[in-house]
Amino acid sequence: MNCALQAQVAKVASPDKNLDVAIWLNNGAITYTVNYKGKAILENSPLGLTTNEADFTEGMNFISSNSSQLSKTYSQQKIKKSEVKYEANKLTCVFENPKKYKISVVFQLSNNDIAFRYEIPAMGERMSCVIQKEATGYKFPNKTTTFLSGMMSPMTGFARTAPSYESDYQADRPLKSATRSGGGYVFPALFKIGEDGWALLSETGVNSQFCASHLSEYSDKGIYTIEYPDIRQNNGFGSSGAAISLPGLTPWRTITVGDKLDPIVETTVPFDVVEPLYEPSKDYQFGRSTWSWIVWQDNSMNYEDQVKYIDLAASLKYEYILIDALWDKNIGKERMATLINYAKSKGVGVFLWYNSNGAFNDAPQGPRNKMSTAIERKKEMSWLKDVGVKGLKVDFFGGDKQETMRLYEDILSDANDYGLMVVFHGATLPRGWERMYPNFVGSEAVVASEMLIFSQHVREIEAYNATMHPFIRNTVASMEFGGVLLNKYLTKSNTDRNKRLTTDVFQLATAILYQSPVQMFGLTPNNLTDVPAFEIDFMKQVPTTWDETVLIDGYPGKYVVLARRHGKQWYVAGANATKEAIKLKLQLPMLGGKTTALYNDDTHKAPFTESVKISKAGKINIEIQPSGGFVLVQKD
Repeated sequence: MNCALQAQVAKVASPDKNLDVAIWLNNGAITYTVNYKGKAILENSPLGLTTNEADFTEGMNFISSNSSQLSKTYSQQKIKKSEVKYEANKLTCVFENPKKYKISVVFQLSNNDIAFRYEIPAMGERMSCVIQKEATGYKFPNKTTTFLSGMMSPMTGFARTAPSYESDYQADRPLKSATRSGGGYVFPALFKIGEDGWALLSETGVNSQFCASHLSEYSDKGIYTIEYPDIRQNNGFGSSGAAISLPGLTPWRTITVGDKLDPIVETTVPFDVVEPLYEPSKDYQFGRSTWSWIVWQDNSMNYEDQVKYIDLAASLKYEYILIDALWDKNIGKERMATLINYAKSKGVGVFLWYNSNGAFNDAPQGPRNKMSTAIERKKEMSWLKDVGVKGLKVDFFGGDKQETMRLYEDILSDANDYGLMVVFHGATLPRGWERMYPNFVGSEAVVASEMLIFSQHVREIEAYNATMHPFIRNTVASMEFGGVLLNKYLTKSNTDRNKRLTTDVFQLATAILYQSPVQMFGLTPNNLTDVPAFEIDFMKQVPTTWDETVLIDGYPGKYVVLARRHGKQWYVAGANATKEAIKLKLQLPMLGGKTTALYNDDTHKAPFTESVKISKAGKINIEIQPSGGFVLVQKD
């Protein structure tokens, strides 16, 4: 084909025909368009990449295309849905550059999801290359508004640990809005295309063989492009591109599309297109955890206070306690072994905190230098296995480079060898990791509960953030938030400062709204007696794994109502970020004719519970107070 022509070279549609992608060759450049139900979601958007051996962005010729159908089922306990059936239509387009080097662009379309990536064969005698830059872009119609979170500037924040995906999402902003840092936007990224629909952008399948990426600033050509990590990350160490073996693959770029928000919230595409990288060394058990640090802070990192939180976990019938930073100095390994035995006698497993750091930031908390090298890591994990630790929380990563992706994978792989689960904190967005790494539990990668302790501003927008996460951050990966804070004041004394501005029932609702298979809840020992008993009873029973997730109603940044099923039991939770009470007429077919326990706030924001029979048609009227919430729990 003459590369001077502008022509459509291939097209693929979803199984239900509502979603389609067309591939074009425009004057030697590969582009694509996306339509949903006949309406434009993405206009002419660029494809291609540049390596140190070849440029695949210009002078390209179309060679061939091939179509096929995919179908698979899989089970995954750690995500929003436990049994998944994935059906997609696949299109592979082969192109050739002026040097006769080839590249394939592979698209897979399910009914509301697009996943695409590049496949690069050997380049003559070259069996490896460095991918330096992607042209991959997204051109939305001008009427689009954005729901984006800015990428944090490298080597800023606490002890130069940024970026850590801990910036707020801004709702309904114009396409041309710039970030404060000028560093682009993190994944996932949500877009509203006028009245025509919604699109969620992200990526999945990132492992040690590639870097993670993010969205660029909005260009003067009206396009967001894939951008690789800032070279300044991790103190300037490591490449900003990706070194790959040939033939090689890039991670999947994903686009979830719908005329409503339901497909966005309910998508499983981050897990549909990846596979486990190794077998679990044991049957990992998930559940609930206490942790003292979130409210009692550094001063609680001592033997006596940890005993109190072990006892709290036992009282709540929780599976775990997280013992956070500074335990190495304040408790020590010998007494820690004794403490772990005490926890075991109470039926409570232990997660221990570690600093990821070796050389790339200034975070002083210990244990340090135990996770950053293979020799020390394996020594430490051998001890952890011997004393009976169940999992790790590893903190302070601060980068998306391939060098950092290797560290994440090395920690996970080694931990699996020793039967340890892993939670990451101060970390990047997980990209398919729940399925790829069997012992991966979840990551923070959000403005999480600790910022409620440290920031008045974050306390003021807590309800706003809670109505954003189910539509954006938590749609693509488990989110270890560390919430459900029932102290009126977020201090050990529960007096004077850090006043909580959301209701108790709002806090209960977040246990459902936020999804992670291990939840570190922010309850304190005094909550056993200073909050209504029905709140504690609820927290004793709330699950952390789900078999089904359904969006009921909501709008990002305003309100949300979400239903989740655990076994045969449905939980419905909602939160209100507006300044007025919201009266909703909800359709809950899964609860039609069922008796439920309703937890709600009265007009004075005082919590109450009552038994409510749902109509056979599944209809119920619910009022949610400002900065409040509600929960319905199926009883029969």
